Amino acid sequence: MINKIHIQNFKSINDLELDVGRINLFIGENGSGKSNLLEALVFASASDSNKLDNEFLTSRGLRTTKPKFMRNAFEKKSTNKNIKITITPNNNKSKLYELTNENNSYSPWKNIHYISKEVLINEVNSNDIIIKDLKDWVQNAMIKNNLGIDEVKKIKLATENIENKVIRTKLQTDQLTNQLKNFIIYSPENTALRNFYKEGQIEPLGINGEGLLNLIKVVNNYDDKSYIDTIIKSLQLFNWFESMQIPDTLSSSEDKVIIKDKFLYQPFDQRSANEGFLFILFYITLVVAKETPKAFAIDNIDASLNPKLCTKLILLLTDLAKKYDKQIFLTTHNPAILDGIDLNNDEQKLFVVSRNKLGHTRTKEITLKDKPKSSNDEPIKLSEAFLRGYLGGLPKGF
Repeated sequence: MINKIHIQNFKSINDLELDVGRINLFIGENGSGKSNLLEALVFASASDSNKLDNEFLTSRGLRTTKPKFMRNAFEKKSTNKNIKITITPNNNKSKLYELTNENNSYSPWKNIHYISKEVLINEVNSNDIIIKDLKDWVQNAMIKNNLGIDEVKKIKLATENIENKVIRTKLQTDQLTNQLKNFIIYSPENTALRNFYKEGQIEPLGINGEGLLNLIKVVNNYDDKSYIDTIIKSLQLFNWFESMQIPDTLSSSEDKVIIKDKFLYQPFDQRSANEGFLFILFYITLVVAKETPKAFAIDNIDASLNPKLCTKLILLLTDLAKKYDKQIFLTTHNPAILDGIDLNNDEQKLFVVSRNKLGHTRTKEITLKDKPKSSNDEPIKLSEAFLRGYLGGLPKGF
């Protein structure tokens, strides 16, 4: 899981560092930079895959534009500076992504690779020649420096463990890569979900929800039926929902799921379902499925949902994210979403995003001690505190 993010010189972000959890909710004014935070993670993920072309970035939810506008423009020189994104996972082995572009027409983004003292072992190949060179270097250092017997023993021990260190640190590097792999900002749309038998540009799910039916079919065919059972059970958020039938295969005659409303005699397919149901189905499948990214974002998760349903959805997602080991980054403008966040839980984070006097994006984490209380010392719901302006993140110009 990603623990810390440090972003420099990216769009409205000048220099921003924040500690994150398993569930991360960002609130704030329109244009405060919430989406820019998420897009920085897409940039880092694409760097890991060495796929920094605009086509790939756009398919992952990043709003691409001319290179000079991808950097911040607070100073003229900023449009030529590199973008830096440092990701620190839970093993504390940070990785820096430094992205550069020549600012010419069609010039590609490139990731500058560093070999620092801290990550030297991460960068070397674990083959016999490299291992031998390292061993020779250690032996020469021992002879040249006339080391004492205790120091010699320590270096010999280190030499014997070099190969194990290479393997171990390679696994640590792979761990970060796997956590960031295919990071996507999802923005589901009603049309894509209602006709979700169509495949998207990327698999298993496109940013607007394309490919959902095929993914549900894949989950339904897992040997472990608890996955599909979790999806169907979660749909009981709707008091009218009774059951859902999923096709074993996809064909022109089986491009739908059959949904049963317990109050209706006649079942129907997804094209007749209400959009709130389709959005919930998308979110739950996204978290439960094995094929979806380990970390991902959802922009405006409140879209098309009743306020009370928003709260219940967040409560459900926090449980499922832990159960299926997913890390989620969310943005919202709906106060009801906040009431699903538990500030007592260190894995759940609430951030207010705003711009400072210079226009730089900044964040403030709302912790339990920041939660306001009423005059009789009773805690105020986060939704109410947000609407009253106690948390920040609301426009001040009107």
